[in-house]
Amino acid sequence: MRKSMKLGLGAVLALTVSSAAVTADTIKVAFIDPLSGPFASTGTNGLHQFEFAADYMINQNGGVLEGDMFEVIGFDNKISPKESLIQLQVAIDQGIRFIAQGNSSGVANAITEAVNKHNKRNPDDRVLFLNYAAVDPALTNDKCNFWHFRFDANADIKMDALTDVMAADESIKKVYVIGQDYSFGKAVAAAAVANLTAKRPDIEIVGNELHPIGKVKDFTPYSRKIVASGADAVITGNWGSDMLGLGKSVIENGYTGPIYTYYAAGSGITGAFGETGKGVIRLVGEGQINPPVSDAASDYYNAFKVKFPDGNVDQPRISNVIGMLAQAINAAGTADDVVAIATALEGMEYDGIFGSKIFMRPNDHQAIQDVHISAHTNEGVTFTYDGSDYGTVTETTVSMAAMDSTSTCDMQRP
Repeated sequence: MRKSMKLGLGAVLALTVSSAAVTADTIKVAFIDPLSGPFASTGTNGLHQFEFAADYMINQNGGVLEGDMFEVIGFDNKISPKESLIQLQVAIDQGIRFIAQGNSSGVANAITEAVNKHNKRNPDDRVLFLNYAAVDPALTNDKCNFWHFRFDANADIKMDALTDVMAADESIKKVYVIGQDYSFGKAVAAAAVANLTAKRPDIEIVGNELHPIGKVKDFTPYSRKIVASGADAVITGNWGSDMLGLGKSVIENGYTGPIYTYYAAGSGITGAFGETGKGVIRLVGEGQINPPVSDAASDYYNAFKVKFPDGNVDQPRISNVIGMLAQAINAAGTADDVVAIATALEGMEYDGIFGSKIFMRPNDHQAIQDVHISAHTNEGVTFTYDGSDYGTVTETTVSMAAMDSTSTCDMQRP
């Protein structure tokens, strides 16, 4: 990416410098996620968060190396693994070396396998996969590879923190587990059952089912089963329109207990729940929005809202992706050598804007960070979502969650 410009004799004599001038370059990041269809709002808001982070954190501060600037380019994968692979190849053909994706672990599994194969076949044209939200544990276990880095806590890490909170609540006797029918939904269900069984063997799992992803128009049949089961708590990994559809239906059918979720904030979900979600919706995730952890975090959020008034900073880890990539490029001294950049990311410690030190564990490329349990509310909310009076407020924090957890990753390095 670094380019040098050779000057003619006349130009050399006209200048007082004796070396060739160096021009800044553009470092492109391909954002491959849904920008159309039922999950378009989630993908679009994610794209805006990446665009903002690149501009606010990097470009407005002089870029990286000798003034290289970041550019984030959106590619619509329509939440399809097949379409994602097409868009991945388009991005690679355009010379893009950094791939960001997060919505759907099914898509992430397809991308990480394709990136691994591509890099083996094209050692002079390698790319890195920056996974900001796909949390299937397999991606940093049996399916790990050197080119994949996950910046979100995986499903098992989040469930471990979530079930610690649930296990301490003696009023919970019955739990219903429900999710989308693909790898992530299955991982959430398995982790929920395993953790609850170990921590509170007296809790009864009164339901454990999966539904088609992005295809259910009416969740009433599922909601009625949940209510009829007598569940004291619900666990779901649903996201996007499936999260909103399930949550609203369960509440409308008379359920009043807590619904423990992974992705029930922002992208229109918070505003749609409004008062009905108060006292019901709980979220597990990284990054603390409310209360703000620092003036820097507040400044970041306020600046984002100026640029994207209808958007939300509902995935704070996106700022970590951009910040850590920039730090790795500077440490490697190049934006071209993907191996050097990946090596710089391994073992990196990074101070996140939203209050947590992030450690990129070198043995499996899983980011270790604080995990929070937050509540949907309109009380004590500095930064709201979706133009509503509601947001999420942190209630419990697990510091550097799963720092010493095991991994089955057998990393093969170039």
